[in-house]
Amino acid sequence: MEKTFSHVDYLWDEQKAAELGDDQVALFLYRSNILGADLRITNYGGGNTSCKTIEKDPLTNEDVEVMWVKGSGGDIGTLTRQGIAGLYTERLRNLKNVYGGLEDEDRMVGLFNHCIYDLDSKAPSIDTPLHGLLPFKHIDHLHPDALIAIAAAADSEQVTKEIWGDTMGWVPWQRPGFDLGLQLEKCLNENPGIRGIVLGSHGLFTWGDTSYECYINSLEVIEKASSYIEEKVKEKGSVFGGEKVVSLPIGKRKDQAAKLMPLLRGLASSENRMIGHFTDTETVMQFINSNDLERLAPMGTSCPDHFLRTKIQPLILNLHKDDDLDDTEAVLEQLKPSFEKYRQEYKDYYENCKHDNSPAMRDPNPVIIIYPGVGMFSFAKNKQTTRVASEFYINAINVMRGAEAITSYTSLPRQEAFDIEYWLLEEAKLQRMPKEQPLSRKVAIVTGAAGGIGKAIANKLVAEGANVVLTDMSKEALQEAVATYKKDQVAGAVCDVTNQNAIENAYKEACLAFGGVDIVIHSAGLAISKPLEDTTQKDWDLLQDVLVKGQFLMAQEGVAIMRKQGLGGDIVNIASKNGLVSGPNNVGYGTAKAAQQHMTRLLAAELGPDKIRVNTVNPDGVIVGSKIWEGAWAEGRAKAYGIEVKDLPAHYAKRNLLNEIILPDDIAEGVFACVGVLLKSTGNTINVDGGMANAFVR
Repeated sequence: MEKTFSHVDYLWDEQKAAELGDDQVALFLYRSNILGADLRITNYGGGNTSCKTIEKDPLTNEDVEVMWVKGSGGDIGTLTRQGIAGLYTERLRNLKNVYGGLEDEDRMVGLFNHCIYDLDSKAPSIDTPLHGLLPFKHIDHLHPDALIAIAAAADSEQVTKEIWGDTMGWVPWQRPGFDLGLQLEKCLNENPGIRGIVLGSHGLFTWGDTSYECYINSLEVIEKASSYIEEKVKEKGSVFGGEKVVSLPIGKRKDQAAKLMPLLRGLASSENRMIGHFTDTETVMQFINSNDLERLAPMGTSCPDHFLRTKIQPLILNLHKDDDLDDTEAVLEQLKPSFEKYRQEYKDYYENCKHDNSPAMRDPNPVIIIYPGVGMFSFAKNKQTTRVASEFYINAINVMRGAEAITSYTSLPRQEAFDIEYWLLEEAKLQRMPKEQPLSRKVAIVTGAAGGIGKAIANKLVAEGANVVLTDMSKEALQEAVATYKKDQVAGAVCDVTNQNAIENAYKEACLAFGGVDIVIHSAGLAISKPLEDTTQKDWDLLQDVLVKGQFLMAQEGVAIMRKQGLGGDIVNIASKNGLVSGPNNVGYGTAKAAQQHMTRLLAAELGPDKIRVNTVNPDGVIVGSKIWEGAWAEGRAKAYGIEVKDLPAHYAKRNLLNEIILPDDIAEGVFACVGVLLKSTGNTINVDGGMANAFVR
């Protein structure tokens, strides 16, 4: 078969497939993963795939056909054996004998469990019968932008026939479920020999006798649709009615977005705190700057997978792209009415469409926010969800582009959309979601995070659900640190905390990456241990700049963003036992640490009305894994105590009351206590030193 695809990527690796041999389930999973790798084919969590094999029935030892299909809530791009369901095909088809019609759809989902062959199966999804009632060995149900554009175009059935003739079937829009599976079966029976079926306003079904043939069939169908749309775009000469607004230069767009993000985040978090995402790709800008934006955006998306993640329509900001965004109060006055109007329209949508048994109304705030000339923002419960929402809306943009080029775009009626969004089965899926972690929906920025105590703090915050912006002076060390985390967990910003511009840029990265900041951890530090006569002015200035000035600048910029959000926040400063205890050869370091501690108390007193908590964590003797103890500081402390460097860990462990060695992870636990446990505590000092009586605060 032909392997040249200009709009979708051919990713099938024959050697990899050969290694899988005749393991049809493994080949089906391989196909699923490479299809899911291309967002033009299907987005995260969208679509589903299957295969059918002959297995031994454990009860009769007879050969039976088993269908293996993506389970509920899975993602084909990352699908594994643990994410699929294995069902007896014949039992699934026998459910036709007990199906009671459209009112019986929800009950049928429960009956899927009576068809389970593999006891380790993932819960079968609502789309299971769509695969089971078709006879083919390998089946793909995908949501390619090009196919949904055809499915969402006016006269979709005629367009399908124009493109593929009698080789493709077409089924009108219907909510997924058992009856839609019957409609696919009926379409195939009436059109034997077709290679696939277009689902109106929904997506595509394709198939093959082998995993490879199914894969190629899917790509060929998608490619033909893509080529058809591009020809229509050329004929039309313009997209979305042409350009109405000219984009700002990319640097200026990022500046405007970073300034606006905390304000939008605060407004979008009126009921639940949200994490943000920003994008200004060419596809996005072409749509949001167009003459047709005001007509198309309110129509809403067509594919259920799209609007379940993006809400039925976006919020379009009335701000001008060149507006001065530095006047927070003035900008908020412009933004608030738009958000209030959006929330009210969403409430009206709910009230007009709800049923007697509909779940309670969910958060009425927008997920997608459009700023012509600047870009598109999205807000959701975590970074992955908000990024995926953005990707889905880009899919919707591509759909609108294609449908408008073909004939005109059509969206689902509001009632149909509501019945999907507030489907009891969808609500049940939401209720099964795991409990959120303590720092979920929070954004932290940590200085000195490429190693030592700072890295341990970042690790702990991420482990508890926060998104973290790691900062450090070393670009190389920072890149290595960022690489230790999974996608969507962290961002990195090179930052010298003595440089105000560098700090502003780090916060800009936090706003662009996650929408703002909730937690500021000043962990960057160094230590110089010298007696008075040996302490130079350079030593003094360096300690004051990094420890004290850096803390001041981080707090000043962080508080400005927190106030824009109006969500409160936390500042935790990593000081030292040496700010409380008078020790030898420590005048510069001890003085700076004492200044850090008192600044914390001053800020706690000032920022309480803003619900911003400010606390100190005091380490002591963190030798193992701490960058400060590499080199001269360790030598200086060993000299001060009259011991050798190698004896420092034991020395520090023996001198505390608990006789414990203090590790970077212990300091991280102290920070978590401040931001995740002691939520009504401010102006306090937590000593993480094993117990040093002369460092007791009271």
